[in-house]
Formats: sequence, C-alpha cells, structure tokens
Amino acid sequence: MAKEVIKKDGTKEPFDAEKIKNSIAGAAIRTDLSEERRNEVVGRAAAVVIQMAEGKEEIATSEIREKILSELDIIEPAVAESWRKYEEGKERV
Repeated sequence: MAKEVIKKDGTKEPFDAEKIKNSIAGAAIRTDLSEERRNEVVGRAAAVVIQMAEGKEEIATSEIREKILSELDIIEPAVAESWRKYEEGKERV
C-alpha cells in the first residue's frame, strides 16, 4: 500500500483510504442516488484506487483523482459529474 500521497504543492502526507472514501461519498451525496447505491459506488471506486495504490510507495493526488473519475465514469457517471462540478466551483473561488 502506498505509504504517502504527494499533494499538488509537493508536500506529502500519509496515505489514508478513508479520505478517498469520504471524497467519493461527498460527490455521491450530491446526486439523487439511493443511499444503498451511493454506498455501492463508494465501495467499488475506492477499492479500485486502493488496489492501484498497493504496488506503490508514493502516489500523487492527481493520479488518485484520475483513477477515481475514470472509475466513476464507468460505474456511475452522475457521481463523476458531481465531482467535476464541485471542482469547478472550487477553482472559481
């Protein structure tokens, strides 16, 4: 499992699978999916990212983001769209 995540600014922090799950859940909750479906989407997308991170010492946040979005585009595009809309809003601030 990746021990560290490299953030955009170059700083590093410990890899935290819960942060990944929480980020996906945050995007999922802004959709009209049932709670059961949201939980399924979070579990599936997070599992793919965690599996990807297993073979690495370090992983960039950008790599995590791309993997999450590519997986969400496949399993639940509404959640991927919610994630992207949230990011667009953050960039304007």
